[in-house]
Amino acid sequence: MTDPSSLAPLDIPLARDLFLRTLLRELAGILEDVVGYEEATGYIGLVGQKIGLWLNETYRRALGVDRMSRRQVAGVLVDLKQRIQGDFFLRQEDDEQIVLESTSCPFAEKVLDRPSMCMMTSNVFGVIAAENLGYAKVSLTETLAARAPRCLVTVYLKPTAASLLVPGREYFRD
Repeated sequence: MTDPSSLAPLDIPLARDLFLRTLLRELAGILEDVVGYEEATGYIGLVGQKIGLWLNETYRRALGVDRMSRRQVAGVLVDLKQRIQGDFFLRQEDDEQIVLESTSCPFAEKVLDRPSMCMMTSNVFGVIAAENLGYAKVSLTETLAARAPRCLVTVYLKPTAASLLVPGREYFRD
């Protein structure tokens, strides 16, 4: 039997973060394979909704507000992704939309070819925006999961004629 302490010097890139990202990748892949892409995005979206509600409450409490302003919502979306190594930044913010961009994903390379995992971003962003501003439609124009060079995410804040023509998911305040 091998002494576990003798294995410590081995060059094996295994840590909690890598393990959990790999676990999520494999769960998403199995869901996509077993129930199909649409159903997998639905299941992952439900998890994203719960995470979005938790993060929304966490940020509201920290800010000491019952509802965040548009500017606070935009800041929170960037901040939460930065905290989990998503490296998102704000490209544009106005009365109709918040546009974010990133060249890295919190899931890192584990997101490649797993587009259903992008429902975490969609639902977290959508829930936070809708719970504070009343409405959101999240469009994932480009994603690293689909092997684009960046993620480009637009959060529409009003159901306009232009936003209704764009593919995405709509969110409403509870």
